[in-house]
Amino acid sequence: MALSMYVDTPRWRDHQRKVLGAFPGLVPVAKGNGYGFRNTRLAEEATRLGADMLAVGTAYEAAELKDFFGRDLIVLTPYRIGEDPVPLPHRVIRTVGSVDGVRALVGGRVIVECMTSMRRHGVTPEDLPKLRMAVDDVRLEGFAVHLPMDRPDGVDPLGETARWVDQLRTAGLPVRTLFVSHLSASEMEQLQGWYPDVRFRARIGTQLWLGDHEAIECRGTVMDVHRMAKGDRFGYRQHRVSGDGHLLVVAGGTAHGVGLEAPKNMSGLTPRAKNLARAGLATLGRNTSPFSWSGTKLGFAEPPHMQVSLLWVPGEVAPPTVGEELRATLRHTTTLFDRIVDRH
Repeated sequence: MALSMYVDTPRWRDHQRKVLGAFPGLVPVAKGNGYGFRNTRLAEEATRLGADMLAVGTAYEAAELKDFFGRDLIVLTPYRIGEDPVPLPHRVIRTVGSVDGVRALVGGRVIVECMTSMRRHGVTPEDLPKLRMAVDDVRLEGFAVHLPMDRPDGVDPLGETARWVDQLRTAGLPVRTLFVSHLSASEMEQLQGWYPDVRFRARIGTQLWLGDHEAIECRGTVMDVHRMAKGDRFGYRQHRVSGDGHLLVVAGGTAHGVGLEAPKNMSGLTPRAKNLARAGLATLGRNTSPFSWSGTKLGFAEPPHMQVSLLWVPGEVAPPTVGEELRATLRHTTTLFDRIVDRH
Protein backbone atom coordinates (compact mmCIF):
# COMPACT_ATOMS: atom_id res chain seq x y z
CA MET A 1 0.00 0.00 0.00
CA ALA A 2 1.84 3.07 -1.22
CA LEU A 3 1.86 6.63 -2.44
CA SER A 4 2.96 6.06 -6.02
CA MET A 5 4.09 8.04 -9.03
CA TYR A 6 3.33 6.36 -12.34
CA VAL A 7 5.48 7.41 -15.28
CA ASP A 8 4.75 6.91 -18.96
CA THR A 9 8.47 6.42 -19.46
CA PRO A 10 8.66 6.56 -23.29
CA ARG A 11 6.58 9.77 -23.32
CA TRP A 12 8.58 11.24 -20.42
CA ARG A 13 11.89 10.59 -22.18
CA ASP A 14 10.56 11.87 -25.48
CA HIS A 15 9.75 15.14 -23.73
CA GLN A 16 13.30 15.30 -22.34
CA ARG A 17 14.73 14.91 -25.84
CA LYS A 18 12.48 17.71 -27.12
CA VAL A 19 13.66 20.08 -24.40
CA LEU A 20 17.27 19.09 -25.09
CA GLY A 21 16.74 19.89 -28.77
CA ALA A 22 15.28 23.30 -27.95
CA PHE A 23 18.17 24.22 -25.65
CA PRO A 24 21.54 23.24 -27.16
CA GLY A 25 24.12 22.73 -24.42
CA LEU A 26 21.42 22.24 -21.77
CA VAL A 27 22.64 21.41 -18.25
CA PRO A 28 20.12 19.18 -16.43
CA VAL A 29 19.40 20.03 -12.80
CA ALA A 30 18.89 17.40 -10.08
CA LYS A 31 18.41 18.80 -6.59
CA GLY A 32 16.30 18.57 -3.45
CA ASN A 33 13.94 15.61 -3.72
CA GLY A 34 14.78 15.18 -7.40
CA TYR A 35 11.47 16.72 -8.52
CA GLY A 36 9.75 13.66 -7.06
CA PHE A 37 11.98 11.18 -8.93
CA ARG A 38 14.92 11.38 -6.48
CA ASN A 39 18.28 12.66 -7.55
CA THR A 40 19.92 9.31 -8.21
CA ARG A 41 17.27 8.52 -10.83
CA LEU A 42 17.74 11.90 -12.48
CA ALA A 43 21.52 11.42 -12.56
CA GLU A 44 20.96 8.21 -14.48
CA GLU A 45 18.55 9.95 -16.85
CA ALA A 46 21.07 12.75 -17.44
CA THR A 47 23.64 10.10 -18.35
CA ARG A 48 21.13 8.55 -20.73
CA LEU A 49 20.68 11.98 -22.38
CA GLY A 50 24.45 12.24 -22.91
CA ALA A 51 24.78 15.34 -20.72
CA ASP A 52 28.35 16.45 -20.10
CA MET A 53 27.33 18.33 -16.93
CA LEU A 54 24.76 17.89 -14.17
CA ALA A 55 23.85 20.71 -11.79
CA VAL A 56 23.00 19.85 -8.18
CA GLY A 57 21.84 22.02 -5.32
CA THR A 58 24.46 21.49 -2.63
CA ALA A 59 27.89 20.03 -2.00
CA TYR A 60 26.20 17.23 -0.06
CA GLU A 61 24.14 16.33 -3.13
CA ALA A 62 27.31 16.36 -5.25
CA ALA A 63 28.91 13.90 -2.82
CA GLU A 64 25.84 11.66 -3.09
CA LEU A 65 25.63 11.76 -6.89
CA LYS A 66 29.32 11.53 -7.83
CA ASP A 67 28.96 7.74 -8.12
CA PHE A 68 25.80 8.01 -10.26
CA PHE A 69 26.99 10.62 -12.78
CA GLY A 70 30.49 10.26 -14.15
CA ARG A 71 31.05 13.65 -15.74
CA ASP A 72 31.21 17.22 -14.39
CA LEU A 73 28.95 18.20 -11.48
CA ILE A 74 28.05 21.83 -10.79
CA VAL A 75 27.09 22.85 -7.24
CA LEU A 76 24.53 25.65 -7.58
CA THR A 77 24.63 26.91 -3.98
CA PRO A 78 27.53 29.38 -3.76
CA TYR A 79 30.60 28.38 -1.80
CA ARG A 80 30.88 30.10 1.57
CA ILE A 81 34.14 30.55 3.46
CA GLY A 82 34.04 28.39 6.58
CA GLU A 83 31.41 25.95 5.33
CA ASP A 84 31.70 22.30 6.37
CA PRO A 85 34.26 20.58 4.14
CA VAL A 86 32.78 17.87 1.93
CA PRO A 87 35.18 15.53 0.10
CA LEU A 88 34.55 16.00 -3.60
CA PRO A 89 36.39 14.96 -6.76
CA HIS A 90 38.07 17.57 -8.97
CA ARG A 91 35.30 17.25 -11.56
CA VAL A 92 32.95 19.07 -9.18
CA ILE A 93 32.65 22.76 -10.07
CA ARG A 94 31.75 25.20 -7.32
CA THR A 95 29.56 28.24 -7.86
CA VAL A 96 30.98 31.33 -6.16
CA GLY A 97 29.10 34.53 -5.40
CA SER A 98 31.84 36.74 -3.97
CA VAL A 99 35.40 37.81 -4.68
CA ASP A 100 36.52 36.43 -1.30
CA GLY A 101 34.97 33.10 -2.24
CA VAL A 102 37.01 32.99 -5.45
CA ARG A 103 40.19 33.79 -3.52
CA ALA A 104 39.46 30.96 -1.10
CA LEU A 105 39.30 28.35 -3.89
CA VAL A 106 42.79 28.75 -5.37
CA GLY A 107 43.32 26.06 -7.99
CA GLY A 108 39.68 25.04 -7.95
CA ARG A 109 37.13 24.97 -10.73
CA VAL A 110 34.60 27.76 -10.31
CA ILE A 111 31.59 29.42 -11.92
CA VAL A 112 31.12 33.02 -10.82
CA GLU A 113 27.50 33.97 -10.23
CA CYS A 114 26.45 37.53 -11.02
CA MET A 115 23.89 39.40 -8.94
CA THR A 116 20.62 39.84 -10.82
CA SER A 117 17.21 41.33 -10.05
CA MET A 118 16.55 38.13 -8.09
CA ARG A 119 18.75 39.69 -5.37
CA ARG A 120 19.84 36.28 -4.15
CA HIS A 121 23.54 35.60 -4.71
CA GLY A 122 26.34 37.02 -6.79
CA VAL A 123 29.07 39.53 -7.44
CA THR A 124 28.09 43.10 -8.29
CA PRO A 125 29.45 45.37 -11.04
CA GLU A 126 31.50 47.14 -8.35
CA ASP A 127 33.26 43.84 -7.56
CA LEU A 128 34.54 43.30 -11.09
CA PRO A 129 37.94 45.08 -10.85
CA LYS A 130 38.90 42.91 -7.84
CA LEU A 131 37.39 39.84 -9.48
CA ARG A 132 39.58 40.35 -12.54
CA MET A 133 42.67 39.81 -10.38
CA ALA A 134 41.20 36.92 -8.34
CA VAL A 135 40.20 34.70 -11.28
CA ASP A 136 43.82 34.26 -12.33
CA ASP A 137 44.23 31.81 -9.43
CA VAL A 138 41.30 29.53 -10.27
CA ARG A 139 40.09 27.52 -13.24
CA LEU A 140 37.26 29.73 -14.41
CA GLU A 141 34.55 27.59 -16.04
CA GLY A 142 32.24 30.51 -16.76
CA PHE A 143 29.78 32.96 -15.28
CA ALA A 144 26.14 32.47 -14.30
CA VAL A 145 22.95 34.51 -14.01
CA HIS A 146 19.88 33.30 -12.13
CA LEU A 147 16.87 35.21 -13.40
CA PRO A 148 13.26 35.79 -12.26
CA MET A 149 10.52 33.69 -13.84
CA ASP A 150 7.72 36.27 -13.95
CA ARG A 151 7.92 39.30 -16.22
CA PRO A 152 5.96 42.22 -14.75
CA ASP A 153 6.36 45.64 -16.36
CA GLY A 154 9.96 46.82 -16.26
CA VAL A 155 11.47 43.36 -15.74
CA ASP A 156 13.65 42.31 -18.66
CA PRO A 157 15.76 39.20 -17.91
CA LEU A 158 17.06 39.07 -21.49
CA GLY A 159 18.31 42.64 -21.35
CA GLU A 160 19.70 42.02 -17.88
CA THR A 161 21.72 39.08 -19.17
CA ALA A 162 23.08 41.13 -22.07
CA ARG A 163 24.11 43.93 -19.69
CA TRP A 164 26.09 41.44 -17.62
CA VAL A 165 27.94 40.15 -20.69
CA ASP A 166 28.84 43.73 -21.60
CA GLN A 167 29.92 44.64 -18.07
CA LEU A 168 32.10 41.56 -17.70
CA ARG A 169 33.78 42.25 -21.03
CA THR A 170 34.34 45.90 -20.19
CA ALA A 171 36.04 44.79 -16.96
CA GLY A 172 38.42 42.61 -18.99
CA LEU A 173 36.99 39.29 -17.78
CA PRO A 174 36.96 36.32 -20.19
CA VAL A 175 33.31 35.60 -21.01
CA ARG A 176 33.45 32.33 -22.88
CA THR A 177 30.56 30.50 -21.20
CA LEU A 178 27.49 31.94 -19.47
CA PHE A 179 25.11 29.64 -17.57
CA VAL A 180 21.55 30.98 -17.37
CA SER A 181 18.29 30.03 -15.68
CA HIS A 182 14.71 30.89 -16.69
CA LEU A 183 15.15 32.14 -20.23
CA SER A 184 13.05 30.74 -23.08
CA ALA A 185 14.49 28.90 -26.06
CA SER A 186 13.84 31.94 -28.29
CA GLU A 187 15.58 34.22 -25.79
CA MET A 188 18.57 31.90 -25.69
CA GLU A 189 18.70 31.94 -29.48
CA GLN A 190 18.52 35.73 -29.49
CA LEU A 191 21.41 35.97 -27.02
CA GLN A 192 23.50 33.62 -29.11
CA GLY A 193 22.90 35.85 -32.11
CA TRP A 194 24.02 38.93 -30.23
CA TYR A 195 27.14 37.26 -28.81
CA PRO A 196 28.23 34.48 -31.20
CA ASP A 197 31.56 34.01 -29.41
CA VAL A 198 29.87 33.22 -26.03
CA ARG A 199 28.43 29.82 -25.26
CA PHE A 200 25.11 30.20 -23.47
CA ARG A 201 24.02 27.14 -21.48
CA ALA A 202 20.58 26.83 -19.90
CA ARG A 203 20.31 25.09 -16.53
CA ILE A 204 16.89 23.42 -16.50
CA GLY A 205 15.12 21.22 -13.96
CA THR A 206 11.34 21.67 -13.78
CA GLN A 207 10.77 22.07 -17.51
CA LEU A 208 12.96 19.06 -18.29
CA TRP A 209 11.61 16.58 -15.76
CA LEU A 210 8.04 17.82 -15.16
CA GLY A 211 7.18 19.71 -18.33
CA ASP A 212 4.83 17.06 -19.73
CA HIS A 213 2.12 16.73 -17.09
CA GLU A 214 0.37 13.93 -18.97
CA ALA A 215 3.42 11.69 -18.65
CA ILE A 216 3.17 11.55 -14.86
CA GLU A 217 0.35 10.47 -12.54
CA CYS A 218 0.24 10.35 -8.73
CA ARG A 219 -1.96 7.94 -6.77
CA GLY A 220 -2.48 6.92 -3.17
CA THR A 221 -3.68 3.44 -2.19
CA VAL A 222 -6.84 3.07 -0.09
CA MET A 223 -5.75 1.05 2.95
CA ASP A 224 -9.02 0.93 4.93
CA VAL A 225 -12.64 2.01 4.51
CA HIS A 226 -14.83 2.55 7.58
CA ARG A 227 -18.59 3.13 7.52
CA MET A 228 -19.44 5.99 9.90
CA ALA A 229 -22.75 7.17 11.36
CA LYS A 230 -23.50 10.71 12.42
CA GLY A 231 -21.91 11.39 15.82
CA ASP A 232 -19.25 8.64 15.61
CA ARG A 233 -15.83 9.68 16.81
CA PHE A 234 -12.56 9.15 14.92
CA GLY A 235 -8.91 10.12 14.67
CA TYR A 236 -6.32 11.56 17.02
CA ARG A 237 -8.63 14.35 18.21
CA GLN A 238 -11.76 12.20 18.45
CA HIS A 239 -13.98 14.63 16.62
CA ARG A 240 -17.50 13.54 15.73
CA VAL A 241 -18.60 13.13 12.12
CA SER A 242 -21.35 15.54 11.09
CA GLY A 243 -23.29 12.99 9.05
CA ASP A 244 -23.32 9.47 7.66
CA GLY A 245 -20.51 8.52 5.30
CA HIS A 246 -17.22 6.68 5.02
CA LEU A 247 -13.79 7.37 6.49
CA LEU A 248 -10.93 6.43 4.14
CA VAL A 249 -7.40 5.66 5.26
CA VAL A 250 -5.17 6.46 2.28
CA ALA A 251 -1.41 6.04 1.82
CA GLY A 252 0.32 9.43 1.87
CA GLY A 253 0.97 11.64 4.88
CA THR A 254 3.23 14.39 6.13
CA ALA A 255 6.35 12.21 5.73
CA HIS A 256 5.55 12.13 2.01
CA GLY A 257 4.85 15.86 1.87
CA VAL A 258 1.06 15.48 1.74
CA GLY A 259 -0.61 18.46 3.37
CA LEU A 260 2.55 20.58 3.13
CA GLU A 261 2.10 23.64 0.96
CA ALA A 262 4.43 26.32 -0.36
CA PRO A 263 3.22 29.94 -0.36
CA LYS A 264 1.27 30.72 -3.52
CA ASN A 265 1.62 33.63 -5.92
CA MET A 266 -1.45 35.74 -5.16
CA SER A 267 -1.26 38.27 -8.02
CA GLY A 268 -4.65 38.89 -9.60
CA LEU A 269 -8.19 38.97 -8.23
CA THR A 270 -9.16 35.39 -9.06
CA PRO A 271 -6.25 33.67 -7.21
CA ARG A 272 -6.84 35.95 -4.22
CA ALA A 273 -10.55 35.11 -4.15
CA LYS A 274 -9.87 31.38 -4.34
CA ASN A 275 -7.31 31.61 -1.55
CA LEU A 276 -9.78 33.53 0.61
CA ALA A 277 -12.40 30.84 0.02
CA ARG A 278 -9.92 28.10 0.99
CA ALA A 279 -8.99 30.00 4.14
CA GLY A 280 -12.66 30.29 5.07
CA LEU A 281 -13.23 26.56 4.65
CA ALA A 282 -10.08 25.80 6.67
CA THR A 283 -11.43 27.97 9.51
CA LEU A 284 -14.50 25.73 9.54
CA GLY A 285 -12.30 22.62 9.62
CA ARG A 286 -13.01 21.72 6.00
CA ASN A 287 -9.65 21.36 4.27
CA THR A 288 -9.51 19.97 0.74
CA SER A 289 -7.06 17.11 0.25
CA PRO A 290 -5.03 16.46 -2.92
CA PHE A 291 -6.85 13.11 -3.38
CA SER A 292 -9.78 12.72 -5.77
CA TRP A 293 -12.60 10.18 -6.02
CA SER A 294 -15.53 10.13 -8.45
CA GLY A 295 -14.19 13.27 -10.11
CA THR A 296 -14.14 15.36 -6.93
CA LYS A 297 -11.39 16.21 -4.47
CA LEU A 298 -12.07 14.74 -1.05
CA GLY A 299 -11.72 16.64 2.17
CA PHE A 300 -9.31 15.78 4.96
CA ALA A 301 -11.24 14.37 7.91
CA GLU A 302 -8.42 15.68 10.09
CA PRO A 303 -4.86 16.89 9.40
CA PRO A 304 -2.71 14.23 7.67
CA HIS A 305 -0.87 11.70 9.83
CA MET A 306 2.77 10.86 9.17
CA GLN A 307 2.20 7.99 6.73
CA VAL A 308 -1.51 8.18 5.90
CA SER A 309 -4.35 10.62 5.44
CA LEU A 310 -7.90 10.27 6.75
CA LEU A 311 -10.39 11.39 4.13
CA TRP A 312 -14.15 11.84 4.28
CA VAL A 313 -16.60 10.48 1.70
CA PRO A 314 -20.16 11.80 2.20
CA GLY A 315 -22.94 9.27 2.57
CA GLU A 316 -24.45 9.93 -0.86
CA VAL A 317 -21.20 8.91 -2.59
CA ALA A 318 -20.23 5.25 -3.01
CA PRO A 319 -16.75 4.81 -1.50
CA PRO A 320 -13.76 3.08 -3.09
CA THR A 321 -12.70 -0.35 -1.90
CA VAL A 322 -9.51 -1.33 -0.12
CA GLY A 323 -6.66 -1.59 -2.62
CA GLU A 324 -8.06 0.94 -5.08
CA GLU A 325 -5.97 4.01 -5.80
CA LEU A 326 -7.05 7.64 -5.61
CA ARG A 327 -5.64 10.20 -8.02
CA ALA A 328 -3.60 12.85 -6.24
CA THR A 329 -2.56 16.34 -7.30
CA LEU A 330 0.75 16.87 -5.53
CA ARG A 331 3.60 19.35 -5.67
CA HIS A 332 6.46 17.26 -7.05
CA THR A 333 9.21 19.37 -5.48
CA THR A 334 7.89 18.65 -1.98
CA THR A 335 6.66 15.06 -2.34
CA LEU A 336 8.58 11.90 -1.48
CA PHE A 337 6.90 8.95 -3.15
CA ASP A 338 7.09 5.42 -1.78
CA ARG A 339 7.63 4.06 -5.25
CA ILE A 340 8.02 5.13 -8.85
CA VAL A 341 6.38 2.82 -11.37
CA ASP A 342 7.67 2.95 -14.96
CA ARG A 343 5.10 2.12 -17.60
CA HIS A 344 6.47 1.14 -21.00
